[in-house]
Amino acid sequence: MQRILAIAWLTWKAAFRFRLFLVLAALLLAAVVGLPILIKDDGTAQGFTQILLTYTLSAITGLLGLSTLWLACGTLARDIEECQMQMVAVKPIARWQIWLGKWLGLMSLNAALLLLAGGSVYGLLQWRATKLPAEEQGRLRSEVLVARGSAKERSWDNEINEQAEKELQRRLKNNPLTGAELAEVRKQVREQVKTAWQIVPPGQPRIWQIDLSSTKERLRDVPLQLRVKFNAAQGSSLKPLGALWQIGRPDMPNMRRLEPMSLVPDTFHEFAIPPNLLDEKGVLTVVFANPNSTTLLFPLEDGLEVLYRVGGFGGNFLRGLGIIFCWMGLLAAIGLAAASLLSFPVASFFSLAVLVVGLSSGTITSAVQNGTVAGVDEESGVKGYSVIDTVALPAFKGVLVVINLVKGFSPIDALSTGRDIGWDELGRAFAQIVVLLGGVFAAVGIICFSRRELATAQGTQ
Repeated sequence: MQRILAIAWLTWKAAFRFRLFLVLAALLLAAVVGLPILIKDDGTAQGFTQILLTYTLSAITGLLGLSTLWLACGTLARDIEECQMQMVAVKPIARWQIWLGKWLGLMSLNAALLLLAGGSVYGLLQWRATKLPAEEQGRLRSEVLVARGSAKERSWDNEINEQAEKELQRRLKNNPLTGAELAEVRKQVREQVKTAWQIVPPGQPRIWQIDLSSTKERLRDVPLQLRVKFNAAQGSSLKPLGALWQIGRPDMPNMRRLEPMSLVPDTFHEFAIPPNLLDEKGVLTVVFANPNSTTLLFPLEDGLEVLYRVGGFGGNFLRGLGIIFCWMGLLAAIGLAAASLLSFPVASFFSLAVLVVGLSSGTITSAVQNGTVAGVDEESGVKGYSVIDTVALPAFKGVLVVINLVKGFSPIDALSTGRDIGWDELGRAFAQIVVLLGGVFAAVGIICFSRRELATAQGTQ
């Protein structure tokens, strides 16, 4: 361990020698302080959060990520190219210890910079919050500066699949299909059935049964919030629509009807509901009635969820920074793995290419869902075809599995909406991002570095 720490200390010295640490610290502080100055919020809790949490944390993550990749490639590749690594390798230290020492040095640098930037965001957030109007301060404290758990109704996928399969078999009796056509029709039928489960026609109700039995005692006398989103027919997306809500079963004596609301479609809305409206089994019944002349659609995935307080913002904020720190650990492993085999320019290009692929998950997902990389014609709905589909699509599916191990964690979104980031989530992030994915790149990098010939001629002028 002493040898690994010695290499980590050399990495720190190199960062200070080239003033990299000071430059990065200045850039991060500029992002934290500069963005709220350059981009004024609208005085609401939502606008305030967008600037001081979403934008600043995204800027911090981007700056740290790019600098981590660049430094990881440079600290190892340049040491080899400039013959400095040869002087270290002849000492009684294993190659894997050198590699891990470099990684540990990079991670300790990231930890210091992340704590500096994160602490600045937290302090600025608390200070600027006092400048908001009293009503918006209350919303901020209850919707953002808090750690909230969430609960949704149970999944209806089994029922939807069963109903869709029955409808498909009924259609096949009159029009038999095979192969790709059958798969496409099955997909369309399922979407039609799913839509029927989500729509609320004019004058009709929609009932949600939210199981909160596991937290029933903890939620006694605790106010809850509903987060809802619905879509409307074309032409009504910007027009506020009426919404009637009833909380609790109709046979409950304390059942509540909320005041009529006007809500804008295609937008998330949050509002408080009274406490102690769970039934004896810990189930919360929410009823929506559609008083409009247009049909509304509540998505099954995020149409309605119940939010409740489980902790404070400070610990939640630290756990969010912990997940960002895990991302930096993976990027450091990617950069060092590339530099273990390639020159600095090529290693940097390779690392950036890996990062671009990771950020292109939307395009890759679309190609997998469409079954082709050629895309779908928007007017005719006809899928294109490419000869590389047979190779690209299986590769894309494998890439998506890897990307989803990282993208399954969204600390910035969670913090900006006051969602709880539990210790179990942080543990899974560390296991999946650092141990699993980072471990794979670390193993490849250590093997390549251990077998690399460092005594080859570096070229002559």
